[in-house]
Amino acid sequence: MIPANFDYESPRNLSEALSLLDAHEDAKILAGGHSLLPAMKLRLAAPPLLIDIGRIGLLNYIRESGDNIAVGALTTHAEVASSKLLHSQSPLLALAAAQIGDTQVRNRGTIGGSLAGAHPAADYPAAVLALDAQIVATSRTGERVIPATKFFSGMFSTALRREEIITEVRVPRTSAEGVAYKKHHHPASGYAVVGVAVRLKSSGGKVDSVAVGVTGVSDIAYRAMTTENVLRGKSTSAMADAASHAVDGVDGLGDNYASAEFRLHLAKVYVRRALEEAASTK
Repeated sequence: MIPANFDYESPRNLSEALSLLDAHEDAKILAGGHSLLPAMKLRLAAPPLLIDIGRIGLLNYIRESGDNIAVGALTTHAEVASSKLLHSQSPLLALAAAQIGDTQVRNRGTIGGSLAGAHPAADYPAAVLALDAQIVATSRTGERVIPATKFFSGMFSTALRREEIITEVRVPRTSAEGVAYKKHHHPASGYAVVGVAVRLKSSGGKVDSVAVGVTGVSDIAYRAMTTENVLRGKSTSAMADAASHAVDGVDGLGDNYASAEFRLHLAKVYVRRALEEAASTK
């Protein structure tokens, strides 16, 4: 299908982009375009103005920032996946990025655009939740730092305000922890039917700390808090029992590929696999 008519602006810097966004209430930000443009072609979205921020080079970087690694919002999935800095200091984000879509998607899509889109089967949400990442949103009045655990509010919805643009994602250094990202790919779209991100620290055969992020199962990515609580302080042999609680209180999504019941079952399986892999890496 062909999208509805729209105006197009390509600002030269962040200040221009924010001014345009502030002045046009129904405008949409365009980064890689892999979420917004298909929705426009299907007439599920019809913004009167697209603000293309893809040429703002200052939003494309991966660098050290104190105890964190800072990733600019326009950094592509391919750049995240191949970053030597992330692989050495905070590899979970890179592991998730490497499993996004296909080569074309990874070379065009951006981390900021993916997070802002809040697709219920996107890969990054599970990773940023498990990492307790911080998402920096910028408006004309300044920056606001949003914890990942408070960022996703529902299917395709976030805590991002109308006048804000995601400018940076901050992830902690986790080189002393085991991490894993395990995913069951949808065979056509590449989205996660189930995706599980884990960071885990253990000593003496016991789990000191653990975080589990899950995507694809429900209408919103979530932390498997019951699994974490069951496993924390226990022997690593308790992983199977902990994983059985991965969908406690969760309403599963169903579609032509996977029923809600199948997704809920897969989540338990993939949480166990991700926990075991994370434990084996450290």
